Amino acid sequence: MAVRDGIVKRGKTWSYVVRVKDPETGLSKPRWVGGFASEADAKAARDQARVTARSGQYVNRSPVTVSSYLDQWIEAHAVQVKPKTLQDYRHLIDRHVKPRIGGMRLQAVRPAQITKLYRDLLTEGGRSCAGLSPRTVEYVHAVLRKAFRDAVLIDQLLPSNPVERAKRPRNPARERGEIWTAGQLRVFLDVARRHRLFAFFHLAAYTGARRGELLNLRWRDVDLARPEIRISGSAAVIGGTRIEGTTKSGRSRTVSIDAGTVQVLKEHHARQAAELLAAGPEWIGGDEYVFSTGWGGPVHPDTVSSLIGDLIRAHNATMGDCAGELLPHARLHDLRHIHATTLLLAGVPVHVVAARLGHADPSVTLRVYAHVIRDQVAAAADIFARSIPADDGPAVSKSVSKNAATEERDGR
Repeated sequence: MAVRDGIVKRGKTWSYVVRVKDPETGLSKPRWVGGFASEADAKAARDQARVTARSGQYVNRSPVTVSSYLDQWIEAHAVQVKPKTLQDYRHLIDRHVKPRIGGMRLQAVRPAQITKLYRDLLTEGGRSCAGLSPRTVEYVHAVLRKAFRDAVLIDQLLPSNPVERAKRPRNPARERGEIWTAGQLRVFLDVARRHRLFAFFHLAAYTGARRGELLNLRWRDVDLARPEIRISGSAAVIGGTRIEGTTKSGRSRTVSIDAGTVQVLKEHHARQAAELLAAGPEWIGGDEYVFSTGWGGPVHPDTVSSLIGDLIRAHNATMGDCAGELLPHARLHDLRHIHATTLLLAGVPVHVVAARLGHADPSVTLRVYAHVIRDQVAAAADIFARSIPADDGPAVSKSVSKNAATEERDGR
């Protein structure tokens, strides 16, 4: 077996050897890598290995595939991310990544193959071979970028991250659709007032809290004297099981409430107490959750999400041909957007709005509500102009002339 310039044939395959410095001892040791189908393939791999060895970025050859690595990566993250986020990761990987590049060896993945993955998902990645939206492909990119970054920095299976160099699809910034006006919100709340969960929609609109945060709210978190509510966690249903955890940012926050909201919560608490008495031994919960079912159990998140649509349709059905009084379609999450947009347009500082919404960084608020910020920027010139007294022309000219004459007389 003759070795020529680090290349040797073993049976039907070719191998190469490269010397790699041990970072702990500083000693150089030979590393053999085999399994190449041709001499040319072995030489190309050898040349790349030499470059990475000289720069201290050499990694041992590994047979691990994309699928097996992503499975390991997901398991390692099971205790680090929220259950709902983990479920989303699994869905994206199992449905969109594994069927296309899962069988590839992790170390063989190149930026061009990731780019092709994105292109295929855009054209035929959805159901019935329809293309996925750029936003969904962007989510796939975000997950792969995290996973491959860990393959570089933590597991040291890759010298660099091919996902970072892939060309991902353009996702043009979309303007947020029109949200309800203050009048439309009032109409909706008047419609919802007849429902036992009216207080939920009122609190969502008047605090900007997320669905899961409100469904996790306990009466011990409500202080009607101060008045404020403390948002310390969130609830979701995953695989039919209710899961309670921290908020999206991982932090608790206190949100002030107005006098009208205090009254709404008092009435809601009285109604809930009446339901408890009516249910008697059938009541399955204590006086714990602010929002519960008619028999005391926690409300399923999908219930309130679908209920807002039901209430809008019920209202519109009663309006008949009165198009001007119809409520446009809205999602539950839009109540949060109404809250934030109303505050920003009223001139409330961004950092205050961010604190109410539970954004960890005001930059998140700036990005999400950039359209509102642009409206304020456009109005800034007029606001400044209105704050300065109008130019009175002649009076100013006389003052200037008088000052000039005085300076000339004094020799200044």
